[in-house]
Amino acid sequence: MDFYQEKQNDGIKRLNPLIKELPPFAKEFFVGIAERTSVLTRLNYAYDLRIFFDFLGREILFKNARAVTLDDLNALTVTDIEAYVHYVDCYEFRDNENSNGERGKARKLSSARSFFKYYFNKNKLKANVAAKVTLPKLHDKEIVRLDTDEIARLLDGVESGDGLTKKQKDYHARYYKRDLAMLTLFLGTGIRISECVGLNIDDIDFRNNAFKVTRKGGNQAILYFSDEVADALLEYLDERTENENGSGNTNKNKSKNEKENDASEIENALFLSSQKRRISARAVENLVKKYSRIIAPLKKITPHKLRSTYGTALYRETNDIYVVAEVLGHRDINTTKKHYAAMSDDIRRGAASKVRLRDNDE
Repeated sequence: MDFYQEKQNDGIKRLNPLIKELPPFAKEFFVGIAERTSVLTRLNYAYDLRIFFDFLGREILFKNARAVTLDDLNALTVTDIEAYVHYVDCYEFRDNENSNGERGKARKLSSARSFFKYYFNKNKLKANVAAKVTLPKLHDKEIVRLDTDEIARLLDGVESGDGLTKKQKDYHARYYKRDLAMLTLFLGTGIRISECVGLNIDDIDFRNNAFKVTRKGGNQAILYFSDEVADALLEYLDERTENENGSGNTNKNKSKNEKENDASEIENALFLSSQKRRISARAVENLVKKYSRIIAPLKKITPHKLRSTYGTALYRETNDIYVVAEVLGHRDINTTKKHYAAMSDDIRRGAASKVRLRDNDE
């Protein structure tokens, strides 16, 4: 089973118990949208709908959430849905206090809208009252990126370990080539964290400086990298091979199946954890945070911010928003434009100064 199939199966295992916490009729919704949505999308719907039906049961209908029926939904008004949006500002769920900003409220309302729309289109609801509630106004978030000098200092810091604690330096000595390869790959290609974690060694083609990634939705794409990225990857792989050849028998107490699974994972996964397993997304987030806060303490740098940094550099070099969208794997060009609109203004302003109306040399 490959990484993405395993991830898919894990998502389904997490989804099924969540659906059972919802009213029985809700299962039809998840079955109906399964062919056109990802497991992650359905998981997010399930988490949001749990809150929605808990709200209905406690605040509107005064019954157990699982006892809510389609007839109950038919009786809801726009005011009830507006009350729900207000409710998720700050609410309790299973003895935990939760809160949502504008984006969290918008997502929860969008989930309810999709749910109502499905049953409305099936003629099981007389109206989609959730669609009549306006989404909260979303303010543009500041786009955080690393500057050119910060990129250089980040990569230098990964190599040297400067600024790390003594405990971190002990770990750094063993894994800095892996970390450097990973951050160089992020900054040199703009891949997503899920794409990075899912990479296998046989996805890399050093002859053509190319690699294969699995994008959102399961589509695969061929991307290319520079010699600088290739050098970092090769140094990491060379060191890894040396370590594996000299590691000895460290799994003698494991069963035969466990040993075979470990060997398969070590053989296939490009980036490994200290446990010699495919590195997790959380571990990647932590190592990016560890290094970046040393050189840019006022910027909250994540793997996605490294992706934005690459997109910025690519746009400055090409001045072509469509190239950036293609390389970053954006399905909608408007997503790319939204992130790089400010740079478009800079380019237009610079272009305007290059148009001369009169020759001033005379």
